[in-house]
Amino acid sequence: QVQLVESGGGVVQAGGSLRLSCVVSRSISSLHSVGWHRQAPGKQRALVASIVSRSRVIYGDSVKGRFTISNDDAKNTVYLQMNSLKSEDTGVYYCAVYFDGDNYWGQGTQVTVSS
Repeated sequence: QVQLVESGGGVVQAGGSLRLSCVVSRSISSLHSVGWHRQAPGKQRALVASIVSRSRVIYGDSVKGRFTISNDDAKNTVYLQMNSLKSEDTGVYYCAVYFDGDNYWGQGTQVTVSS
């Protein structure tokens, strides 16, 4: 079992920045992948960014060059730094990890970008 707790969401103006955090109950080094997904209003959940096997970083096309995923092993925490935010970045952001054959999800944190 893996527990995930996200924080850092909120309301920000377009062009602004936010940093999301996800505290993981297991050592990040034990996980196959860690990442962030987004569910915009009326849309399916989609990948925002992911780190696979501790080395391969994947970004969704819409966030490349604006968002950065990172992790702090000592704090068992995954971060998503979001810059140059746009109204279309609005949604619920979920932290997700893949471990021992299962996907685990956090409860989600709301990000609202006002134009």
